[in-house]
Amino acid sequence: MLVSGPLLAPDHALSRALVRSVPDSVTERLSDLGNVPVAVPVLVLAMAYAAWRGRALAAGAAGLAMALVPALVIPFKAWTARPGPLEPWAAGYFPSGHTATAAVAYLGAALLVRPYTRRAWPTAAALVLTGATAVGLVLRGWHWPLDVLASLLMCTPLLLGVARAVRMGRPGPPAQPPK
Repeated sequence: MLVSGPLLAPDHALSRALVRSVPDSVTERLSDLGNVPVAVPVLVLAMAYAAWRGRALAAGAAGLAMALVPALVIPFKAWTARPGPLEPWAAGYFPSGHTATAAVAYLGAALLVRPYTRRAWPTAAALVLTGATAVGLVLRGWHWPLDVLASLLMCTPLLLGVARAVRMGRPGPPAQPPK
């Protein structure tokens, strides 16, 4: 169980200052952006679009990244058994599965559709949705700030893998005829 360490005191203090500082009706909706039935369909649509456009490898990499989220998060929750900010009797709050789901779903979808838009809006939208989820979870009191930060850090290698698959699927410059 995580019961000591230099980051826990600031984590608790920040949480105490933030929890319930925004109405629950708002923070609950923000938190819900990380629910599987909300976030995963966004990724599935982006995967279908990427596959339809000939980037099956990238779509598969995004699907694999999402499948790995529970494989990474659940063992950490069991190992750390960290209690929640508003439920000290409960355990399994570190890291945040909702944040991990939102990050991989929204940022993965942005990585898949960005090559076709040539604009920054998919990435900006993904960052806003992922950030809104993380902030909602902390403000609602469902997660400590370090829970959501750890999830974002944990998902970074998964998203780097998706980004690499997207780059690998790009057609290169046309071959030049020999002279």
